Amino acid sequence: MLSTQIEDFKGDPARHRAGRISTLVSIVVNIVLVMLQVTAGVFTGSQALIADGIHSLSDLVSDFVVLLAGHHSRKQADDDHQYGHQRYENAASLALGALLLAVGLGMLISAAQKIQHYGHTPPVHITALWVALVALLAKELLFRYMLRIAERVRSSMLVANAWHARSDAASSLVVALGIVGSLAGFTLLDPVAAAVVGLMVVRTGWGFFWSALHDLMDRAVSAEEAEAIRATILATPGVQGLHDLRTRRMGDLTQVDVHLEIDGALSVTQGHAIATDARRRVLDAHHVLDVMTHVDPIETPGEAASPLSSLDAPGQTGLR
Repeated sequence: MLSTQIEDFKGDPARHRAGRISTLVSIVVNIVLVMLQVTAGVFTGSQALIADGIHSLSDLVSDFVVLLAGHHSRKQADDDHQYGHQRYENAASLALGALLLAVGLGMLISAAQKIQHYGHTPPVHITALWVALVALLAKELLFRYMLRIAERVRSSMLVANAWHARSDAASSLVVALGIVGSLAGFTLLDPVAAAVVGLMVVRTGWGFFWSALHDLMDRAVSAEEAEAIRATILATPGVQGLHDLRTRRMGDLTQVDVHLEIDGALSVTQGHAIATDARRRVLDAHHVLDVMTHVDPIETPGEAASPLSSLDAPGQTGLR
């Protein structure tokens, strides 16, 4: 059973509600921006503004993916998913990355076609600039709001979605600059800005996709985080050493497996109590879903081997 602290964290309705509300706010903002940018882009002749509108549309789709993943990842463990459903969040990040890659490549192709027919590109209307500036402000404010919520509830998926909004703000800045150039007579800058936005989207999508793929392949935590977990275990009274410490990502949390070296002269009950204490300390001090411990009895210098060495015999399971 998980510690009370972790259970409260995972089941905290306030945490889930905060993430859900921030995503709903993002959905409303993106709906407004998609309609505004695409409509203005068509009527003002700005390829860059249309590209930015498509980028906002991809944000809208990604927001719905986040809502779906957030709902499923809160489900308790069942017979088919005995470790829980936390990896829905990793799968959602993978889907977000793939979506951004596809959108970015499509934007690049469209911009390349416009650049190829550069001589037929008329200057854009000044209205496009005002729409781009409004989009820039809206996306930057949305990023700051979503990142604050994501960091408060400690959700990597929400952090990824927030930085997605920041990449949108950066793309809107590029679009605004391209429109300014077009208004100044350099009409090539508008489709060039659209191409730059496409490259930014591809880069962001690849980052999300690659990171989520590694998490789904049981990527371990960082060396610093693993060392912190090791120090917490070694500080447990009765633990004389450890080996085979392994970690893997499970959504926003970490699954830990470790072999504890405990005095073989102790009783099974005493060894189990030490292992339970070590597990509790890790759950309380770190962002960990569960800890699987295995007791390896060691011989204290000057003492004979303990009958408890049978704990390490083949076929025996670790203590939890």
